[in-house]
Amino acid sequence: MGKAIAKAFAEAGARVMITSRKAERCEEAAAEIGHGCVWEAGHVAVLEDAERVSAAAMERLGGIDILLNNAGTNPYPGLLIDADLPRWQKTFDVNLTAPLVWTQLAWRHYLQDHGGVVINMASVGAFRTSPVLGVYDITKAALVQMTRQLAAELGPQVRVNALAPGVVKTDFSRILWDGPDAVKEARRYPLQRFGTVDDITAAALFLASDASSWITGQVIVLDGGDLVKFD
Repeated sequence: MGKAIAKAFAEAGARVMITSRKAERCEEAAAEIGHGCVWEAGHVAVLEDAERVSAAAMERLGGIDILLNNAGTNPYPGLLIDADLPRWQKTFDVNLTAPLVWTQLAWRHYLQDHGGVVINMASVGAFRTSPVLGVYDITKAALVQMTRQLAAELGPQVRVNALAPGVVKTDFSRILWDGPDAVKEARRYPLQRFGTVDDITAAALFLASDASSWITGQVIVLDGGDLVKFD
């Protein structure tokens, strides 16, 4: 999903830097994105890496006026009551603490003086419960509240919004959409299908553009009607 959004931004004329843990994956993705996309490898939940990547973006691009906090993890699939603390902590480190740290760095390096946009990748799970995604969903619910809080703090220079996708056909979510039972479930949605990366990129472009210039502190849910479907 992040790669697709980066490609859409690049095709729209943005100068793009991407990051991920492995240099070879970054290099491959940047080549696929094209349009002069650059990269710097780093772990989003490691402060030193976040500082280094942010500094590299400033040096190579001259600024950070759009920040997409997209990285996410879900190492613990199970009931919240049985969650072990190491995997609980890892989920919070990547899904919640990292977006705060990266936003702080972008703010200090560029946004507070020049303005811009922050987009957080939340989830439809922020608005419901789950027998297997409880820890993940809690981090996304907290990210929604953090989006609102930062929007209140950083305006008028910076707009902060979030996207909350439902089941989108990506490798990360394959377990949720690949199989006959999953297809049957999708047909219960009002729009009768799972999402595609194109659904998400269109919303990300909207939030990053002047077309949403009077929108901040909001969450756009993209779920095909999952939250409103009949049980």
